Amino acid sequence: MNSTKLLYWSIVVALAGLLFGFDTVVISGADKQLQELWQTTDLYHGMVVMSMALWGTVLGALLGSIPTNRLGRKKTLGAIGILFLASAAGTALANDPLVFSFFRFIGGLGIGISTIAAPAFISEIAPAKSRGKLVAMYQFNIVFGILMAFSSNFLLRDLGPDAWRWMLGVQIIPSVIYVLLISGIPESPRWLLEYKNDRTGALLVLEQLLPREEAQAELTTIEKETSQPHSGENIFMKKYRKPLLLAFFMAFFNQVSGINAFLYYAPRIFELAGLEKSASFLSSIGIGLVNLLFTLLGISLIDKFGRKTLLYAGSFGYIISLGLVSCAFYYDWQGLWVPLFFFLFIAAHAIGQGAVIWVFISEIFPNKLRAAGQSFGSTVHWVLAALIPSFIPYLFQEIGAATVFLFFCLMMVGQLIWVRVSMPETKGRKLEELAAELHQ
Repeated sequence: MNSTKLLYWSIVVALAGLLFGFDTVVISGADKQLQELWQTTDLYHGMVVMSMALWGTVLGALLGSIPTNRLGRKKTLGAIGILFLASAAGTALANDPLVFSFFRFIGGLGIGISTIAAPAFISEIAPAKSRGKLVAMYQFNIVFGILMAFSSNFLLRDLGPDAWRWMLGVQIIPSVIYVLLISGIPESPRWLLEYKNDRTGALLVLEQLLPREEAQAELTTIEKETSQPHSGENIFMKKYRKPLLLAFFMAFFNQVSGINAFLYYAPRIFELAGLEKSASFLSSIGIGLVNLLFTLLGISLIDKFGRKTLLYAGSFGYIISLGLVSCAFYYDWQGLWVPLFFFLFIAAHAIGQGAVIWVFISEIFPNKLRAAGQSFGSTVHWVLAALIPSFIPYLFQEIGAATVFLFFCLMMVGQLIWVRVSMPETKGRKLEELAAELHQ
């Protein structure tokens, strides 16, 4: 196994996650500035200005399997970089909320499509024994992008009334670098075989990673699965009900933890808890660091202990931390209590759902339907990710933060039960083996 080349390709593709994380969270630094600038109501600000990128993400996730399958993983990943570049430039130059929201929507398209193309590509080149940690590098880059966004927002926060333009525009730099790097990777061998019937091309890619005999054996294994009749099949057929439900609940519980609601409004939440503006931005950086460190821990453990074990740990961490956050707002605990409880919340997310979601969904569908299955799971994820943050400013005002976080806590009790009752373990197993087991 050419581990160096495998690692390089995986890192380059996973950089789509860095743009995803940066684009998702950078808006948190501009949140209150934009509302004051355009004098929008809480509901309009939440549903249009702040959440339009998430609705773009929904459309990208819903339709992203089309270019991922028809154009290929590589070309789709390159197009994602162009979308992020356009979004960064457009939002930085926008002069009204509708133009701003349009370009945020464009960035959201890139995020949604990346959640399909990037995990699919990495899972299709990675060996079973290290597939978890390699696909989870996409999640690592998401949280690294989040940390970069929080840090960038902190450094640029005092540049005056137009500081938000610099916060959003700086993403142009990593977008250009990503587009250049992605041009140097090959196409997925499984895509070449499945969609182009290009046995020679698939073998050439595999031989860059494996000795000739092992590459031939791997190609034979892939051909055996792709030779099964899939014409006219789709993920909504009865035989695929089990992986479909698994993808649905994995994505559902990821978002009803409240993770995106928190990431979008971190400075606002910390100010509600009594922190001053500068302290709220610094606490956001702390969140980014905790997220990064525990994502690294999750990546190092995912192929050793498995996906299910990490979700057990994450579920217990969610329940404890969200319960404490709810209490802190209910009893008005001032100072650093809320940031500390959120550090625990982020640690639980990073080591559990954060490390597992994109790995697990990319493993449970057959080669022919992987992009479609990934699209379904991503769509569920992003519909909820759009809906929940849209109403956060309004819900905080109407029912209070304590009640909102109590709801998220109760949802995580539901996740714990689901993991115990329904979730299978997928670590260390070939994609074709999982396909044969789950789709009967």
